[in-house]
Amino acid sequence: MRTVTACLAIGAILTIGATAASASPRLDGVMGDHAVIQRGQPIVLTGQAAAGETVMITLAGRSVTAKAARDGSFSASLPALPAGGPYDLTIAAPSGAAVLRDILVGDVFLCSGQSNMELRVEQGQGLFPDAHPEVDDKLRLLTIAKVSAAAPVARFAQQPTWTVSGPTTAPSFSAACFYMVQALRRTSGVPIGAVHSSWGGSRISAWMSDSALRQAGLGAPADLLALYARDPAAANRQASTIWESWWRDGSGDAAGREPWQPDAALDWHPVPAMTNFETWGVPPLADYNGMIWYQHEVQLSAEQARGPATLVLGMVDDADRTWVNGVGVGGSSLASQSRVYALAAGSLKAGRNVITVNDDDVYAYGGMTGPADSMRLSFADGSSVPLGTGWRYAIAKRLAGAAPRVPWDDINGAGTLYNAMIAPLGATKFAGMAWYQGESDTGIPGYDRRMTALIADWRHRFGTPETGFGIVQLANYGSPAIAPGESGWGDVRDAQRRVAAADPHAGIAVALDLGDALDIHPGEKHEVGQRLARVMRVAVYGEKIAPSGPAVADAKRSADGGVTVRFSGVTGALHARSAAQAIGFELCGAAVGTCRYAPGKVAGSEVTLPGDGQPVTRVRYAWADAPATNLADDAPLPVGTFEVPVLPAR
Repeated sequence: MRTVTACLAIGAILTIGATAASASPRLDGVMGDHAVIQRGQPIVLTGQAAAGETVMITLAGRSVTAKAARDGSFSASLPALPAGGPYDLTIAAPSGAAVLRDILVGDVFLCSGQSNMELRVEQGQGLFPDAHPEVDDKLRLLTIAKVSAAAPVARFAQQPTWTVSGPTTAPSFSAACFYMVQALRRTSGVPIGAVHSSWGGSRISAWMSDSALRQAGLGAPADLLALYARDPAAANRQASTIWESWWRDGSGDAAGREPWQPDAALDWHPVPAMTNFETWGVPPLADYNGMIWYQHEVQLSAEQARGPATLVLGMVDDADRTWVNGVGVGGSSLASQSRVYALAAGSLKAGRNVITVNDDDVYAYGGMTGPADSMRLSFADGSSVPLGTGWRYAIAKRLAGAAPRVPWDDINGAGTLYNAMIAPLGATKFAGMAWYQGESDTGIPGYDRRMTALIADWRHRFGTPETGFGIVQLANYGSPAIAPGESGWGDVRDAQRRVAAADPHAGIAVALDLGDALDIHPGEKHEVGQRLARVMRVAVYGEKIAPSGPAVADAKRSADGGVTVRFSGVTGALHARSAAQAIGFELCGAAVGTCRYAPGKVAGSEVTLPGDGQPVTRVRYAWADAPATNLADDAPLPVGTFEVPVLPAR
């Protein structure tokens, strides 16, 4: 590769290429019309051309050439540019040429996560001017299509397109991401590009590369995914073994006595319809979230049972694990996906056969939803047996923790979304990254390790060690707490806090006061975006403000046996809103179940908790799925969930 001047004979190349436009070289990643390129960093461009040919790329008066390898891939690099534009980017080779128009140079941000990042501007609260923006030619938006892959892909199957922000384009874009970059446009004074890549319901593991998974201690799922790429049947058998071991460990059921065995003695009832079980009119299932066992018996002839077969179960909300005659045949956790499982010869037998399905409903509606007329068992000779009626169900016992998911699952897998929605970004550079995810990881230990590994990996691939990273701390959702207790949402929130606190270029956007106990998708995303923008104003632009509002610094034992909690990042002073004392604090001993509420006396940047004569080794705040809190500063920004040890008295 060599750098050349723009006055080379590019016109001749363009003339040659005009006769072969269909074979024109193309760029990978997200480079296209209206794109924004990260300022201040070398511009690395990769793409495809005819094998062995020389490709010339020209941008902002600078040109570079590269030779395509045998597989047609090429890579070229242009020097860093300051903010500016618009420019045209020309790519030309003997096989063809193309011009990408209206390219800006500025700051580019990546937004990712699950449904609360995916929620669009038009779906949130919108009775304010920012939700109805005028056209801003210097703000560009791009959304990555939802797709998964078992192995990293080099380029997007469908090239994503950039749009100019305005009243016809902003409403369909991620609300949290849009409001963040909209605010940054006002304070930065440079062009801004936002790349949105998220998928509702996804676990963080799905967004992690192979190396990040292994760094976070998830080598086993990474290995199983690699096996799936080579031998799906063997991987499915191993996945069933893992799930079965999880059930036996948590339930105490002996081998051969589990609920998926054909003669399992459960409290079986007829299934009224292949619809969401909340609609059956069964009181215990009216608002049930948990596991349900389904079972169906089918009589087969020797001829039907002899060869391979295909089992079609329709859709299952949310996740299933399925057995035939006590042997695992598959499982998935994408509610909108019909379950179709291949049964090898020998899976069936003449006479009675039993199909057992475990449905794990983790949110909202659940159940096997068919449609019933699509459910069937098909045989090699083309005949089939309908399965849309005749099922029975039993409510499963509750086990601690989350059930294992197969690593090739679209949204609950290991690397599946990274492979298809992050890896193809290639050499794209980002000034900052925003992350709103964690709801699907509640109950799964080690979120801090996974988050730390993801941040380090994404920075290494798409930015620098100093790339800003904003993390939305989960909003409140669920039953309001009336007594201290354990909380999976509290665990995730505190893990998010600790990861950001340990990273000098990261920050937390606290959303605890913006949630809705009855809605996991709260509509107030404007303030979420404003708080993410505040993180970026510090991490990316170096503003001298507190990036996240009040953050716990430490907790120390007082001389009278109480505890004084000190906060950093306080604007002005702390205040207990609408009360004479701060609520939401807990004094805890070392053991689980020893926490008790404690009133807080607020003064400046400290909160004093009176002793109660019981042992105190740690302090918690807002430790519930949907806690009630009232502590904030003059910004005004709230204090988020935390747990810290109590240090000896000063």
